[in-house]
Amino acid sequence: MDLLRSLPIGLYLEQPITWLHRLDARIKLVWLMSFLLAPLLASSLWRLGLVGLLILITLTARIPLRVWKRQMGWLLMFCGLLFAISCILPDGLTVEHQPRLPPDEIAFSLGETAENAAPLPQPTPYRYVLIVQGPLTVTRYSLDLGLRISTLLFTLVYSTNLYLLTTASEEIAAGLESLMKPLRWLKIPVTEIALTLTLSLRFFPLVLEEIQNLYRSVRTRAIDWKKLGLRRATQIWLLVAERLLENLLLRAEQISNAMKVRGFTSPNRHRVEWHQLRIRWRDWIALAGLTLFWGLRLIWGWEP
Repeated sequence: MDLLRSLPIGLYLEQPITWLHRLDARIKLVWLMSFLLAPLLASSLWRLGLVGLLILITLTARIPLRVWKRQMGWLLMFCGLLFAISCILPDGLTVEHQPRLPPDEIAFSLGETAENAAPLPQPTPYRYVLIVQGPLTVTRYSLDLGLRISTLLFTLVYSTNLYLLTTASEEIAAGLESLMKPLRWLKIPVTEIALTLTLSLRFFPLVLEEIQNLYRSVRTRAIDWKKLGLRRATQIWLLVAERLLENLLLRAEQISNAMKVRGFTSPNRHRVEWHQLRIRWRDWIALAGLTLFWGLRLIWGWEP
């Protein structure tokens, strides 16, 4: 079990360097916020378009198959399963009730029986119930609900993961600090927030490493969990959790001591250039694409 390699969410891809890596972190952050905000009050067709756009960006960036297969493959499978379950579940609108009027009011008023009355043609081809197969029923509302839930989940999770996959933690911190500069007029510690974010992103792999080491240490002891029982097994896992907390606090103290040895006092006095931000020609193209994206969203993507 190698958590640093088997866990595909939230890791940074160092090689190969794609065109997504070369984009400015601020531009990618604006695109990420656009993907997170665009599904609000959007139609189902627009949400499907967002899913297709994310898949197209992944393919055009030439991200290795071994990377996005684990990320997008499992996520697509889970969203597809969620879509299928939402479609066949009751939508809450098809409630059985006793009709107040006769089944065929026109035939009843003319004195005809239900057997002799000719069926009236439907004025439109609209059908609320789309599929009926035994106990499974798919309605328009359940189909629309399944599309909304599955596409929204895929867009929120995969767009964030794609941003973390192609943006280093130093670039994220520098981009956020650059975008939050106007908040300094409100006496908000922007530099401290950026430093805290950078340290937290750097600390996440250490947490995975400690969990991995403790898991291996428990596994090598070949403990027979069936003979221990629930109470003793719970005590062992509590000891493991306590040891994990101690190791993480020790790692945090080591990072703090390393910063003190290097003369770090505060982010404002000990200035650290995390990453040099620069707008290039490809960033302007991305901004033009973002303008076109929101133009289509405001004109065509609203919920009917």
